[in-house]
Amino acid sequence: MQQNTFGVIFYLRKYKTTSNGKTPIYARITVNGKRSDIATKRTIEEDNWNAKKGMAKGSRQEMTLLNNYLEKFRSGIVESYQTLLLQKKLITADLIKDKFLGKDQQDLTISKLIDYHNQQEKDNLEWGTMKNYYTTQKYILQFLKEKQGTDDKFLSELNYKFITDLEMYLRQVEDKNGLSAMANNGVMKHLERLCKMINLVVKLEWLERNPFNAYQLKFEKVERECLTEWELANLEAKTMSISRLQTIKDLFVFSCYTGLAYIDVFNLKPQHIVEVAEGEFWIKTTRQKTHTPVTVPLLPKALHIIEKYRKHPQTLAEGKVLPVMSNQKLNGYCAPVKVA
Repeated sequence: MQQNTFGVIFYLRKYKTTSNGKTPIYARITVNGKRSDIATKRTIEEDNWNAKKGMAKGSRQEMTLLNNYLEKFRSGIVESYQTLLLQKKLITADLIKDKFLGKDQQDLTISKLIDYHNQQEKDNLEWGTMKNYYTTQKYILQFLKEKQGTDDKFLSELNYKFITDLEMYLRQVEDKNGLSAMANNGVMKHLERLCKMINLVVKLEWLERNPFNAYQLKFEKVERECLTEWELANLEAKTMSISRLQTIKDLFVFSCYTGLAYIDVFNLKPQHIVEVAEGEFWIKTTRQKTHTPVTVPLLPKALHIIEKYRKHPQTLAEGKVLPVMSNQKLNGYCAPVKVA
């Protein structure tokens, strides 16, 4: 641990004496011979000041209260020094002053953290993931304004209560129909994203610890049901009167027979279709979300769908295997689809 010469004294800044004879009291921080001054926002008449001891003279209540205030002021400076020491900072008088006045925290706010995270990660995360972070940002800023009565908060103000209050707020958010906008797992995902952002803060040493260490995310296990053989056959037999819906149906059936997520179907290109033996084709690609390699045999029905769209204008123009569209547009088109 570094060795410093450190001291705090109080003195009168006499050239600032006012017309009524009051002189402002300043604190002087000295570290290794370098000094920095802080206004205590207190004044005193020079005759009532003990310059040698750096305190007010006498035992009158007014002087006693002033001395008590100055002692608390000194304790705050000493505490700031000790905190910096534990953080193994290269300590200077100015750094202690900034720590004491909170200037070292003035740029470390929740909204600036979120902006910093999103700026750093926008080129690393997929758009769908970043879109979720932007949604989390929207809800956090709404919470600050509606429930905390502020546009922002210092990171140092984050604590367990802040997290639980945010959780309660998210559970009460309503959609345009007056219904709950999100279920439990939706709430947990927003909190999980905030937790990940605060972990970044801890790594950057903007905070000493993550307040989520005392909080447990509670996800509910969701069992996703699979289509039965009858349901899949019934869907395949259905003919859609609208061509775009027919294409959407084919894309869904293709995913059923290959096990690929929609984003992986979206990215599928002719070079990903490999003939491993005469008349036997496999898909060889990499999952976008996990970056793990995928090798899937093309079953006859999946291969038939590829053949169906081989000369489709969109597949030819985009160099894709199938005429795909954005996930958002696909979900919107799926809404009116009903299978008898």
